[in-house]
Amino acid sequence: MLQPRIPVNPLPTGLVTPLVQPTPADVEPVTPAPALAPAPVPVAPVRTTVQLTPGSALALAADGGAVVLVVGAVLVSMLLAVAITGASVALIAVVLRLLVRDMQKGR
Repeated sequence: MLQPRIPVNPLPTGLVTPLVQPTPADVEPVTPAPALAPAPVPVAPVRTTVQLTPGSALALAADGGAVVLVVGAVLVSMLLAVAITGASVALIAVVLRLLVRDMQKGR
């Protein structure tokens, strides 16, 4: 069987256990493997070209238009959210500036 070529656990004293060498009685004869036939090469399936009928071309165009509309609506809504947030932050800044000016005049 397989045996390690390096000691598994050297002793802490520095003494290393020697390796056990197999004797000829322990070694099993190696027989060559039988020759295997080459694997068959798979044949690639024949692909047909996609043919668009007028109905399927119309459906494809409608789907593309729907995708464009949905993506556009999402982008416009994100732009609107950013614009509303910017306007509200600007309004808060103006109000805070007026309050601070009024507090400084009161002194």
